[in-house]
Amino acid sequence: MKTGIDAIAFDVAKLHLPIKTLAVARNIEPEKLEKGLGLLKMTLPDAHQDTVVFGANALTKLIQDNDINLGEIARIYVGTESGIDSSKPISSYLISLMEQKFGENVLSECDVVDFTFACIGAVDALQNCLDFVQLNPTKKAIVVATDFAKYDLNSTGEYTQGAGAVAMLVTSNPKIISFENQWGVSTKGVFDFFKPFRTISKQEITGNANNESWFDNLETEIEIHKDQPVFDGQYSNQCYMDRTREAYFSFKKQKNTTETLYNNWKSIVMHLPYAFQGRRMLSEIYALDAATPIISGDENAAEYQNKLKEISKSDDYKTFVSEKLQPAELASSLIGNLYTGSIFMGLLSTLAHFYDSKKEITNEKFGFLAYGSGSKSKVFEGTIQPDWKSSISNVSLFETLEKSFEIDFETYEKLHKKEQKQSIQDPKNEWILDRIETKIPTLIGARYYKWID
Repeated sequence: MKTGIDAIAFDVAKLHLPIKTLAVARNIEPEKLEKGLGLLKMTLPDAHQDTVVFGANALTKLIQDNDINLGEIARIYVGTESGIDSSKPISSYLISLMEQKFGENVLSECDVVDFTFACIGAVDALQNCLDFVQLNPTKKAIVVATDFAKYDLNSTGEYTQGAGAVAMLVTSNPKIISFENQWGVSTKGVFDFFKPFRTISKQEITGNANNESWFDNLETEIEIHKDQPVFDGQYSNQCYMDRTREAYFSFKKQKNTTETLYNNWKSIVMHLPYAFQGRRMLSEIYALDAATPIISGDENAAEYQNKLKEISKSDDYKTFVSEKLQPAELASSLIGNLYTGSIFMGLLSTLAHFYDSKKEITNEKFGFLAYGSGSKSKVFEGTIQPDWKSSISNVSLFETLEKSFEIDFETYEKLHKKEQKQSIQDPKNEWILDRIETKIPTLIGARYYKWID
């Protein structure tokens, strides 16, 4: 029996800032970002949007476009690193909103939970749901990846921002792609990218050393939440390469083959913090797993890195990138980083590319190289199913992205600083964050959402 993704839907922030506009404002050569990193636009949430909104919009589209009977859904698992509460998961909000729209108690027997492991959380959710369906073939599950990749103004990650969600129906005998039950894994506990609890002494805020109550805070330290991470870009890139390489060869060992794995993959889908990240990171695996290894690892560090640079510039590697990696990069260039949704948007981008170019890929294998900072990589593969075209025919990925609304730099900074309180675009046929409770003591901070026709 096969298990995999039967249907897929997405929601992406409808506002974008051209990368060229950001580059000019930050005194960066636009070509460095556009041609060097593959960045064209970065999407940004409007004032009425957050990760619950994106997840709910993607999930609503999945349900409506595929006539899903919610009584058949046994679990809705969410992958995110943009949680809005340290206790109440996004998945519990999604249950509430779907029942608000499709009927009270229609999902009351559905299991929900959030998975958090940086950008790989939704892959963990997918693996868990695949295992569940494998054991329960008549059951169905949904995976939602929803995130907002936000970085500090003027930081080296600023130009990789993005926001949106991807929702996937997981079933037996799927229409789009089935997955093998083999997963290469590599894990290390490191600090390449993380979102810590940050604190500031109350005295620094109030000027009072007596630790008097301040907005009901009795502690001497005030915890500060920031969506923006602490990160070391160069170190994070190295962790990405190390974990992915280790997971790749772990997967190859499980396959018990001496053949070059990537030669069997029609396309390769990777986590893309920026569009060209995959092609920059994969040259090492490309060289090590070649029929005749191009590098051995015996070279000294400087020589090894120089050889990798030469390989990445070779005509053979450029052809490899064009054939196997580029289709997944297309949407990333127009959206930015989706964190947990990035690898699945790469899958959708690849499918849409082949669909729009009228190329048949039935029975072709796709390779997936997932990564999450902290750090972990999972490598796995799937086979495209005969009904893949019918299942994505109404997704309209690139047509939707073309309709994105361009904002200017001043508006971007106001949105980033949360100075922009009014929506830039009037919401239509979507969920919105309606209000956050500020007065009722037992509901302080509760978030309320509603559907706008």
